[in-house]
Amino acid sequence: MFLNQLLAAAPDVPVQIAHLAGAGGYDSATDAALGVFADAIAKHDARMKNVWFDATVVVRPSMSPDDLQRIAARIRQIGVKRVLYGSDAPASPLAYPKAGWAAFQRLPLTPDELRTVAANVPAYLRDFAKR
Repeated sequence: MFLNQLLAAAPDVPVQIAHLAGAGGYDSATDAALGVFADAIAKHDARMKNVWFDATVVVRPSMSPDDLQRIAARIRQIGVKRVLYGSDAPASPLAYPKAGWAAFQRLPLTPDELRTVAANVPAYLRDFAKR
């Protein structure tokens, strides 16, 4: 529905999908949803041209190595240049931006991939900053 209706109706509108298509954390439903987007990107689906993904509160300190590997694989599928790091509702020390970034760095991504994510600024924010 998201691809066929929302993105198709707004081909020139930048879209940021929060929490890697989930609600924070990373479960099988999130992986399945992100897989739909990864497949569309792999097929060079034009509807995905302005789509970004934030990884806000996705990686938790207690996640297993298998979960971390699964998230890293999906990030590579969608492309690290589409992934934004963010923080969200820092209601506890584990959710503070510094702690969240430390948890994110547990992903088995290369130093170059981590630097790319850290430096990503979507075009719509770069354009806004120029105003």
